[in-house]
Amino acid sequence: MSITVDIDAKIPNNVDLAGDRRLQRALESWQPKFIRWWEELGPAAFQRNPVFLRTAIDVGQQGWANFGHVSMPDYRWGVFLAEPEPDRTIAFGEHMGQDVWHEVPGEYRSDLRRLIVVQGDTEPASVEQQRRLSLTAPSLYDMRNLFQVNVEEGRHLWAMVYLLHRYFGRDGRDEADEMLERHSGDPDKPRILGAFNEETPDWLSFFFFTYFTDRDGKYQLASMRESAFDPLSRTCDFMLKEEAHHMFVGATGVGRVVNRTIELMQEHDTADVHPHGGINLDVLQKYLNFHYSVSLDLFGAETSTNAANYYAAGLKGRFQEERRDDDHRLATRHRMVPEATDAGIGEREVTQLAALNETLRDDYIEDCQKGVDRWNRALREAGTDVQLTMPHAGFNRAVGTFGGRRISPDGRMISPDEWDANVDRWLPSDADRAHVQSLMVGVTEPGKMAGWIAPPSNGINQKPVEFEYVKV
Repeated sequence: MSITVDIDAKIPNNVDLAGDRRLQRALESWQPKFIRWWEELGPAAFQRNPVFLRTAIDVGQQGWANFGHVSMPDYRWGVFLAEPEPDRTIAFGEHMGQDVWHEVPGEYRSDLRRLIVVQGDTEPASVEQQRRLSLTAPSLYDMRNLFQVNVEEGRHLWAMVYLLHRYFGRDGRDEADEMLERHSGDPDKPRILGAFNEETPDWLSFFFFTYFTDRDGKYQLASMRESAFDPLSRTCDFMLKEEAHHMFVGATGVGRVVNRTIELMQEHDTADVHPHGGINLDVLQKYLNFHYSVSLDLFGAETSTNAANYYAAGLKGRFQEERRDDDHRLATRHRMVPEATDAGIGEREVTQLAALNETLRDDYIEDCQKGVDRWNRALREAGTDVQLTMPHAGFNRAVGTFGGRRISPDGRMISPDEWDANVDRWLPSDADRAHVQSLMVGVTEPGKMAGWIAPPSNGINQKPVEFEYVKV
């Protein structure tokens, strides 16, 4: 069954808003609040400049978006659900084999609302974290990619707000309003998840954020893609299409920094490229350590009653649930999870149902390693024996069995004194951040790049790198 896209509506959509006047009026009354939030807490500069943006116009695999210059407040944010899957049934949990739900079951109303709110809260949070980066973009290509990430995070907020308005009544409308009232880093009304209250003060942080933290988003969305609540499943399915670009920005961004550092090392025959306007490999490692460890916390504790309940109820599955060869109930299956005690780091056995957070984190870690391997391949090909590594999963953690414990990047439990003596070797120091910040000078001439990053191998949508991606 195909679905019709109304691309010319005030709120572009494929959910037949015109057929539900009450819902349409409610969302159209929320729209000015969103635009006001965007203008106050969205990108701090270039709001009215034409940007070469991708805009969703369909949900199919081919031709789903068009590209063109548009100012961001005029961007066509919309509500899009992926095509429905005919005869879809629940793939896991206690209701396995039953038809999926098209309305919210009363007994799961609170849990589903919570899942949607937590996911929705991350979307505007990242825009707020990144709002000043446009002032120091290393090229127009990068500025455009930042803005593309930002507007799509805005659209992902719209996706969650639609679900709240459509399926959760007054409670949903109140939750939608509150997502514009919480702000990243606000001491009184912070964002729900800790990683989304951290600053993104520079472009190196942005690239690592989009690589590691947006990758967490991929796994959270993919697990909700499995949901028995079909509107949530189809919403997340379409969001994943856009999320892929955000991770591409991170993976290629870090890769370009690595390539530029290699160039400067070879040009000046030194590993210390700071005097030459580059970023040393040891600083890249520290930024990697920080963003990776903060992102690991987003998966929660190793065992979770909430996650087990969500799975049993059919609300949230595993990554690629239907490809897994097991009973999809997990209550009698077991696995080992890490356990840190005063005696050291070991393991304990728990049911797979209790360990769903850890299973999702394992999938995420394996995926993260692929990008690190690509960066290391470039380093090996350049003849350097330095390699970037992902630290032990217990390093710099605040959540779960490792939370609050001092663990070195190589996985040793250490004393507070040893931690204090080495923390500036493992995490970005004030001097490291000051150096990176000193390089953050905006470049707005088409085709030109800041000196600390290499150009991309290709432009966007078959345009050359020299294309005027933002008209400044």
